[in-house]
Formats: sequence, structure tokens, C-alpha cells
Amino acid sequence: MKTRMGEVSDIFELFNKIEKRGQSLGPVGYIVACLGNPGREYALTRHNSGYLFAEYYAMQKGFSIDRAKFDGLYGECMVANRRVLFLCPTTYMNASGVSVRKAADFYKIPPERILVVCDDINLDVGRMRLRRKGSDGGQKGLRSVIEHLNTDAFPRMRIGVGKKPHPDYDLCDWVLGKFSMEDQKILKTVFERCAQALELVVQGDFEGAMSRYN
Repeated sequence: MKTRMGEVSDIFELFNKIEKRGQSLGPVGYIVACLGNPGREYALTRHNSGYLFAEYYAMQKGFSIDRAKFDGLYGECMVANRRVLFLCPTTYMNASGVSVRKAADFYKIPPERILVVCDDINLDVGRMRLRRKGSDGGQKGLRSVIEHLNTDAFPRMRIGVGKKPHPDYDLCDWVLGKFSMEDQKILKTVFERCAQALELVVQGDFEGAMSRYN
């Protein structure tokens, strides 16, 4: 079979690109666990702020979070030259730690390299807050992650969803209520800041991320 040299060199160039691409990815070095509840009925609820951020980030970076494993859906992309696993547990919020623990064990990722993204009723819509560690603050997804990792020493990114309108308002009804159109517009701005903060966190500049974006 006759083959022109130009075609052969093109094939070798393609192989080299594929090989380099595989080498550049390297092993998963970070997990970003975005908490929420599966199901269309929960799609735009306050409790699904983590899911919503994951969807926003994936759209911005051009990857999909659609592979099923670890009792969740996951996808991968490069963040600050590191291969990062984005995980959306499908265990429902209160059992999020089951999924996070499975992914952490599989990739051998220590807690300090697991960033949990979740909602926070103590922050106004439009605010976000980074912390290296701490209590669950009443957030049951965080509580589950703490229980299954057996430590609270993992970073978390809390996205404000606002306080209940009045003290007698049922908390479950509030977090499972949907964002207004006005709040959805504000969230886009918050997610932009969260994405920028994430880059610094993965780079290892956690203090810089906190001082700039908290």
C-alpha cells in the first residue's frame, strides 16, 4: 500500500498530540463536590446552589458532568493546570458524604483537597464565603460530609441564599423554594466570583482567595 510521507507525518503528529494531552492531564488532584438534590423538581431551589454552580462552571469551561459513579454524576476539567473532578452527589442532600467519601477513596484525595460547594441561609443572595474548615453551621449536606470523612478539616465554598422571610417560616420550605428571577440574575454574578476564587484555591492560594472574594 502506498502512503504519502505527508500523510504519515500528519498521523504521527496526531498521535503525539493525543499522547501529550493524556500526559498533561495527570491524575485527579482535587475534588470539587457540589451539593444539591437530584430531580427536576429541585432544579432551581436554594438548596441546589452547589449543583447550579457546577452547571455554570461546566458551561463556562466546556465540559459535561454526566458520568455516573460514586453515587453521583461527575466530570473532569483542568483548573490551574490541575486535573479536577467535579462531583454532584445524587444521594440527596442529607447523604452527600456517602458520594464524596467514595470519590475521595477511589482517587486517594485527602480532605484538604476536597472543596465542598453548598448553599448558606446565613448569607444574603449575592454573597459567598470561603473557609478552610469548620462546623456544618446547620447545613445537612456539610454535616454528612463531615461524618463520612470523619473530619471537618476540608475547605468549603458557601453560596448565600438569604435568611427566612420571618422566624416562623418553615426552614425546609425555604431551602426547597425556588430562586426568584431577580435572584437568579444575581447568582450569575456570584458564580463568576466563585469561579475566580476556585482557580486560586486549586492553585494553593487559599488566603488570597478568601481576602479577595469573601
